[in-house]
Amino acid sequence: MTRRIWIAAAAVAVFTLAPGTGAAQSDYPNRPIKLLVPFAAGGTTDIIARAIAEPLGRELGQSVVVDNRGGGGGVIGATEAARAEPDGYNLSVATVSTTASNPAINPNVSYDPIEDFTPIINIAATPNVVVVHPSFPAQNYAEFIREVQAKPGQYSYASSGTGGIGHLQTELFKSLADLDMQHIPYRGAGPGLNDTVAGQVPIMFDNLPSALPFITSGRLRAIVVAAPARVAPLPDVPTFAEVGLEPANRMAYYGILGPKGVPDAIVQRLNAAVKKVLEDPAVRQRIEGTGSIVVANSPEEFAEQIRQEYAVYKDVVQRQQLKLE
Repeated sequence: MTRRIWIAAAAVAVFTLAPGTGAAQSDYPNRPIKLLVPFAAGGTTDIIARAIAEPLGRELGQSVVVDNRGGGGGVIGATEAARAEPDGYNLSVATVSTTASNPAINPNVSYDPIEDFTPIINIAATPNVVVVHPSFPAQNYAEFIREVQAKPGQYSYASSGTGGIGHLQTELFKSLADLDMQHIPYRGAGPGLNDTVAGQVPIMFDNLPSALPFITSGRLRAIVVAAPARVAPLPDVPTFAEVGLEPANRMAYYGILGPKGVPDAIVQRLNAAVKKVLEDPAVRQRIEGTGSIVVANSPEEFAEQIRQEYAVYKDVVQRQQLKLE
């Protein structure tokens, strides 16, 4: 009898304490949640994370603390995020750079973007834009293509660094449009954009929110955008779909991941809470003010987006024979 009582008590203890059980999840969350941003403060990724962090904390009843861990094109922070406990208290912001382009080109990335995370929701997506310095001898997309094709290898383009979305998306564009341009990687999109504005580099494929102030002020010229439709501030600039390059019409996404193994009940709780937050007009306005488009999809849909982006950029790396520089 004593032995049976001991076994029953032990079973109750295991049920109560084991992570991932229904009992452990029923009061989730009961402490603050960390939202790791794998880039420095101030960029679009950070802005979107902070736009939802406070209202998400109110919705969940616990604070959501943004933790910036920049470096390595997002790889350092993403590596830490993949190794965290899958308890719902360790979340991270996913970007195309951390889940597709960098893993596609960098054999030293220690995480698998498909297998080592639990997709929760894609918060928003941001158009990207090809820009040129005003001295560049092309006023529109057709003239740009003619100019670059007529001078193979003579033009260079800036990017945030080897393996970043700007690098691989430009290489995708090059492969589709039969262009020969030289890559100049920078340590971040900001320095690359600054040199493009200064005329040190003539071309860049950048995030629309970063480039737009320079476009509207006339310090850069927009050539083509990657977006579902023409963007309101640039009504005369075509999308890649319009110029016949649909595969390049890819936006940057900003979603939330957990490490592999986050219980489904917690995933669904977080997904519903973020969707609720994104219904707030003030939150939407803050996100859309960056030039982004609110997405708010399901975990399954976000997982499929990540798989598709990773596959696209793996193919780009192979076809363009790209390596870390």
